[in-house]
Amino acid sequence: MKKSFSIALTVLGLCICQLAQAQTSSLKQFNFMLGYWQTKTPKGKITENWQTTPEGLIGKSYRYDLKGDSTMMESVELKKAGNDIVFVVTGMEKDNEGTTSFKLISSAKNRFVFENKAHDFPQRIVYENQGKDKLLAWIEGSVSGKLIKSEFNYKRKKY
Repeated sequence: MKKSFSIALTVLGLCICQLAQAQTSSLKQFNFMLGYWQTKTPKGKITENWQTTPEGLIGKSYRYDLKGDSTMMESVELKKAGNDIVFVVTGMEKDNEGTTSFKLISSAKNRFVFENKAHDFPQRIVYENQGKDKLLAWIEGSVSGKLIKSEFNYKRKKY
């Protein structure tokens, strides 16, 4: 009886470990995002910094003006939610406060599309792996029946 119970616990433990590894490995496809990224704008620059956590990835985005003064724009979590992978954005700027989740709907050819059709703008967030030191991201959606798209051509930077 004790031996059967011990075997059952071992099997259960292995199953739990395999499930945890499967969830973690599905998030490993986003490891290309890890690190510090920057894009220049006419008004300064925008940065994103991505790190791993036990649950997935976390990121923070800042806007810098031409003087170098910074404002945190948003924090982001990329994690599993049930069987889905979600991109959870918490806005920090005026008129962009609150938390919104976007579900991964496509992951083909190094392009990852997250969508939330119920959100006002954006309805889609896209990240495209363009190699070791380049990352293309964009937000898009419909506003008053008109498609709007903003691109961010990031380059990897060192701290």
